[in-house]
Amino acid sequence: MPINDVYGLLHCFAIHIMPRHNFISLYHFPMPAYTFWLREFFDLYLILYNVFYIIFVYKKLEIKNMDSIRLKARAKINLGLDVLGKRENGYHDVKMVMQTVGIYDRLIITRIPEDDIRININLKFLPVNENNLIYKAYKLMKDEYGFSGGIDVDLNKFIPIAAGMAGGSTDAASTMFAINKLFNLGLSNAELMEQGVKIGADVPYCIMRGTALAEGIGEKLTKLTPMPHCYIVVAKPPINVSTKMVYESLDSGAITKHPDIDGIIEAINEGDVKKVAERMGNVLEDVTIPMYPVIAKIKNDMLANGAYNAMMSGSGPTVFGIFPDEQTALNCKEYLKSQEDARQVYITETF
Repeated sequence: MPINDVYGLLHCFAIHIMPRHNFISLYHFPMPAYTFWLREFFDLYLILYNVFYIIFVYKKLEIKNMDSIRLKARAKINLGLDVLGKRENGYHDVKMVMQTVGIYDRLIITRIPEDDIRININLKFLPVNENNLIYKAYKLMKDEYGFSGGIDVDLNKFIPIAAGMAGGSTDAASTMFAINKLFNLGLSNAELMEQGVKIGADVPYCIMRGTALAEGIGEKLTKLTPMPHCYIVVAKPPINVSTKMVYESLDSGAITKHPDIDGIIEAINEGDVKKVAERMGNVLEDVTIPMYPVIAKIKNDMLANGAYNAMMSGSGPTVFGIFPDEQTALNCKEYLKSQEDARQVYITETF
């Protein structure tokens, strides 16, 4: 293509795509024919200026004046979960390796002029009042930073409910992130995480995401080397488990077998998925599985169908298995669906 045609296309793009008053062009100024090459040079300069305006200036203005944001609130699994003891206030000291996975809820959060929050959820049995962590996140941010206006939240929920995958916490984390952007609060992720722990112990991690070591009550986070890519089957039986009930039922002093958290981290650093899987462990299984033996059955079915290892995530009842390849994971998914022990079965990946 002749270079003049390239210049012409770029010029048309710069002049016609964006509002005219933002741009200037040398074609607006008549020039003698003998200055053709000078005109070409300056017009190329102005085209590049116009493109720069589109990419940087207009985009920044668009972000500054945004009134709506779409987010994917991603689920987590625990590659390792150990409980070290119980505090006087009832909380437990934990040591966990957390991992974000590809399953997510979709949120559209829109800024509104009223000092209020409106929540619409595709699952109508879920609360839309102060019992929802999205509501609590809005109220916390409103009380703390006093911004003018409110939000409308449209939530499409896909993460299993009460499943040990931080579905409520990740929605709250995304709400805090959106409020920070929509109202130009200028908070860093560290500041959001500091506020998030007031809503729940998993919220700071859901803001950070990725592969992390969680200590304290789960709020002390250390970023780890990313978990190597792998295929994961997630299966939730048709039961809901209360995290509070599981922890209250746990006798941390009676735990005799602790998962090898340091070994999991070492295997992650080596990039060895199989070693990571072999070292997985969750002390909360000792509480939840006796209550719901179907969890053990799903674990055994995953192992029998090619999983490197399978484990309950968090307080349960969701079970996940790590697989050597996608086809083995697909075969296991179909088998689990045929057994009907799990109502929700997904294939996902590390994120």
